[in-house]
Amino acid sequence: MPLRPALATAACAALLLLVAAPSAPAHSGAAAGPEEIVTIDNTGRMAADGTVTLSGTYRCVDSVGPVFVSSSISQRSETVRYAIGGTSAVCDGKLHRWENKSKSAATTLKSGKSDVEATIVELHPVGILPLPRFHALLKENITLSKA
Repeated sequence: MPLRPALATAACAALLLLVAAPSAPAHSGAAAGPEEIVTIDNTGRMAADGTVTLSGTYRCVDSVGPVFVSSSISQRSETVRYAIGGTSAVCDGKLHRWENKSKSAATTLKSGKSDVEATIVELHPVGILPLPRFHALLKENITLSKA
């Protein structure tokens, strides 16, 4: 291979790596700071049509990309979780309520003890791709009851 095309290929590869490389360290872990929290209400609701509603509160600060509060539920299984919606979040340092609803697991979920996980996640721009940045995470046992 002639030297000039090989150098051009290497330069293009290096340029792509620079564009995609993080400009700041990517954040991971359960919480970005102690002032960022998510809570889960002790009781979830299941409507007659099977719609499951989970709720709680959250507080987050300093977001650059879009932020969401996601939640999932599990019953009688450590390996199967059901996503229960997602809510847009505002990271202004104030305490806010969140509420997520879903009908997808209606035939599987029953009233009773449930394991719920709630997460505040930001789609943080890093290079040309948004990567998840976790602001807070909580896993709690609640009671799912008929509404």
